[in-house]
Amino acid sequence: MTAHPPHTPPFRDPHLPFAKRIDDLLSRLTLDEKTGFLHQFAPAVERLGISAFRTGQEALHGVAWMGPATVFPQAVGLGATWNTDLVRRVGEAVSKEVRAMRARDDRVGLNIWAPTVNLLRHPLWGRNEEGYSEDPKLTSAIATAYTHGLRGDHPTYWRTAPVLKHWLAHNNETDRATSSSSVRPRVLHEYDLRAFRETVEAGAVAGVMPAYNLVNGRPNHVSPYLREHLRAWTDEELLVCSDAGAPSNLVDHEHYFDTHEEATAASLRAGVDSFTDHGTDSAQMVGRIRKAYEQGLLTEADIDTAVRRQLSVRFRLGEFDPHDDPHAGVRDFDTPAHRALAQEAAEQAIVLLRNDGVLPLAPGTRLAVVGLLADECKLDWYSGTLIHRSTPLEGLYERFGAERVAFAEGVDRVRLKTSAGTFLHVLASEDGEDEVRGADGALDPALLAGRTDLPPLTTDATGTEFALIDWDEGVLTLRAPDGRYLSVAEDGYLRASADQPGGWVVQETFRLEPHANGHLLRHIGTGRHVTVAADGVKVADENAETFELIIAERGEDAVTRVTSEADVVLVVAGNDPHINGRETEDRASLRLPVHQERLLRAARAANPRTVLALVSAYPYAVDTSDLAAALWTAHGGQAAGTALARVLAGDVSPAGRLPQTWYENDADLPGLLDYDVIGSRQTYLYFEGTPLFPFGHGLSYTSFSYGDLTSRVTDGTLHVSFAITNTGDVTADEVAQLYTRAVDPALPRPRRELVAHRRVTLTPGAREELSFEVPLRAFEFWDVAQGRSRLEAGPYELLAGASSEDIRLRTTVLLDGEPGTPRPVLPRGLEGADFDEQSGVEIVDRTRTAGDAVTAAEGRTGELVYRDCDFGDGVAEVTMTVSGEGAVELSLDGGTVLAVVQVEESDSGPYDYTTLGAGIVAEGVHDVHLRLRGPLRLAHVGFSG
Repeated sequence: MTAHPPHTPPFRDPHLPFAKRIDDLLSRLTLDEKTGFLHQFAPAVERLGISAFRTGQEALHGVAWMGPATVFPQAVGLGATWNTDLVRRVGEAVSKEVRAMRARDDRVGLNIWAPTVNLLRHPLWGRNEEGYSEDPKLTSAIATAYTHGLRGDHPTYWRTAPVLKHWLAHNNETDRATSSSSVRPRVLHEYDLRAFRETVEAGAVAGVMPAYNLVNGRPNHVSPYLREHLRAWTDEELLVCSDAGAPSNLVDHEHYFDTHEEATAASLRAGVDSFTDHGTDSAQMVGRIRKAYEQGLLTEADIDTAVRRQLSVRFRLGEFDPHDDPHAGVRDFDTPAHRALAQEAAEQAIVLLRNDGVLPLAPGTRLAVVGLLADECKLDWYSGTLIHRSTPLEGLYERFGAERVAFAEGVDRVRLKTSAGTFLHVLASEDGEDEVRGADGALDPALLAGRTDLPPLTTDATGTEFALIDWDEGVLTLRAPDGRYLSVAEDGYLRASADQPGGWVVQETFRLEPHANGHLLRHIGTGRHVTVAADGVKVADENAETFELIIAERGEDAVTRVTSEADVVLVVAGNDPHINGRETEDRASLRLPVHQERLLRAARAANPRTVLALVSAYPYAVDTSDLAAALWTAHGGQAAGTALARVLAGDVSPAGRLPQTWYENDADLPGLLDYDVIGSRQTYLYFEGTPLFPFGHGLSYTSFSYGDLTSRVTDGTLHVSFAITNTGDVTADEVAQLYTRAVDPALPRPRRELVAHRRVTLTPGAREELSFEVPLRAFEFWDVAQGRSRLEAGPYELLAGASSEDIRLRTTVLLDGEPGTPRPVLPRGLEGADFDEQSGVEIVDRTRTAGDAVTAAEGRTGELVYRDCDFGDGVAEVTMTVSGEGAVELSLDGGTVLAVVQVEESDSGPYDYTTLGAGIVAEGVHDVHLRLRGPLRLAHVGFSG
């Protein structure tokens, strides 16, 4: 870097406020230099001594993609702890490891792309593992704790700068780059925005990342909500970083703009400050910004605004004050404290679902451990590389002694016979090296290539016996005896080379497709079939080999063999985070994979004292009624096995709680793209069925009593207190949960809603009084008639207990609020999207920059209801602002049609609105019903006398 001149410029003066220093630096940068800052990989400005900078370091539950690091439980597992203090400490440890790793590798960034605060609305979402909860209050509490840990406690300088993902209403991988989430105003304000808002308002967030999807017909990367809501919640400069490739998607996939220059300019003006596109090559995006500027689509002031936000983050990270940065010397990496914390987090994340008394295991228990995940410590897409590793089997060996633990994995052991009568065979590796994919770190692990240094598979007369695992939906893996999975590298050859399935496109999964008297073996990653060639086994577009599957042993036979003589059987089941439910791929069903159902049935048939431990990134619909006990934990990171063993042994009493509803079957679920949690009765807030396990559920090895519930309201705050007593004989944690519900609401409100919680540790006989302060805004709802939040006056029930359904105490408080009033439709009319109820309707963009309209879903007739509309002394005409073609029918109170507005077919576009009228006679207060027919858009309904 160029040496500083003798005179220190103001931007280098640590005694000046950051705002003045940024002003000075901006004035010194050329337009080209500022434009270069807008790509993820901002170049150095040597003449000013400014270093290169990049946004985006993945660190969702430990530092990811940069090699070995401490691996904590998945985010959904951290959510299951319900422990904000613990999660804050995890955030502290992760940020310290970021700093320590950066000290030896400047590719490690300080702008952290975590946490994910998307609500776990739908359990089939492929990225369920990345979120904390289906509840906005719990999500924001955990996210706030994590961001405070990542930020650090210094009042000026941040240890790392966390960015929240993914703005907004993003719960589907299916068509994620082109699908639109239809989010009505009440759902937007009461549900989707809340987790972001409360976390941002807590003051430890540096920015957000927009999601790939559209909301109400408009891409998140040009959302007016960034300006209208996000930036209104804080006085801090927030850095908005695009998701990878999303800027190009605006043209290439969403076709929302005709040119990349238009799209880039619109994103920048909407509030995107850093463009993540084309990897480390900034030339494409910088070129688009320059052309947009030359075409008059952007001003230099627009560019300055975005650069200012990035510089604000860089100043807070201490980049320009290395001698004053209190975090510059942090070297805490893989410390004993971090290892202990990883174990503590894994222990606290374990949820005891049911227990007939078999747990904790009695001393001297002879244990049979079976299942496809019994000897696994799985990682996910956002995990670091393991330094330490503990599987359930290893943890149980350590805790109970290997001589008291029998094991059967339960794989199907098979050989693959070719049409020539030979068998697939794995040649021995000459070097014996055991490379771990990604161990050295990669900025983009999607670019990691498979190994080509090992010999390809061949065939011989006896072949190799493979461990076949059927992960459901026809997806299987094949593992060689040395533990390596069959994989396909870039050269197309099949090798036993992968330590685990993984990668952006998984190269270790196959399908067996019935063909003639055998099966074709299709490699899913390439879509090609396996063929046998003279130089080895490979995938190709022709000459597919027909295989006969020779089964040496069924998994359930191995399970039966080891379980019948055991005192207790532990079945460890669950998912591989890279298969059937992950980023880019939603799950198809809640059911446990058939292969694992077979193993569970075999274990239960052989021994009634069977315990199921589910290790998974999401809920399952699995019948546990005939099991002795059942537990769930997310993939628990490096200490997962030790933690599970300690809970099973009773060294730790389980106190994890479910962060989302576990449904009984797929029929209980709404459509994956149905984001109307109110109308379709989603999550514990609105679900009216009987869940398999409710939100907040989790059992203990002791018992707790609740008592002495009191409440009072002062100065806009509800003060609630109650006492908990450990009435058992085991020291344990209890998660006390406080819910509320409106007793007699004027419109649909949650059945119950979490407003506070606390995890406490109590010794036997100990009693603790818990106090909570709940702001009255927690009782508000979004009043579509007034376009703002409103507290409805009336009685509210307070519910204290151990889960959303295990309520131990209740009382009712009477809250003052604003009375509801009819909608005055004469002065304001009705905005199309401000309905109270809908059926068959989607919300779409009124224009490309702002506003909403409504339209009938494809192939359906849309129905809209607007309650309590006040027509005053009477109206004589209705006007409708519409585009497209079709008809709108209006009736009052569900009666006969009183007016029809017909829009004729034309060449106009979706944003070319016209206002049409019809006669109508109405007075007083009525419910307005609208029926939409055809592909028209309705923006506004007006009335006049």
